[in-house]
Amino acid sequence: MTIAQELVAAHLYGNEDEVVRDALRHLLRARPELRIGLALHRYQQGQLSLAKAAALSGVSWPQMREILLERGITPALGAETEEEAAEEVRALRAALEYRS
Repeated sequence: MTIAQELVAAHLYGNEDEVVRDALRHLLRARPELRIGLALHRYQQGQLSLAKAAALSGVSWPQMREILLERGITPALGAETEEEAAEEVRALRAALEYRS
């Protein structure tokens, strides 16, 4: 019996998927470099905007842009949808408020 199965058998989780989701959540919280790596991967695959990649990484929009540049990734210019543009505006406002 695996540990995941034992946690379910002990009624600490409803099923093994819950165990895995919780374990991954804690892993990503404990290892910020993994969050950044995942965000970079998703950004390069076109799955995330710059603002969403920053949010996933736990950094500001300008910091995410710097991380991209440091890793040799050219940030995409402009949002592709109105929703992405609004998200980027919110992230920029939050970053500017953070600086104040």
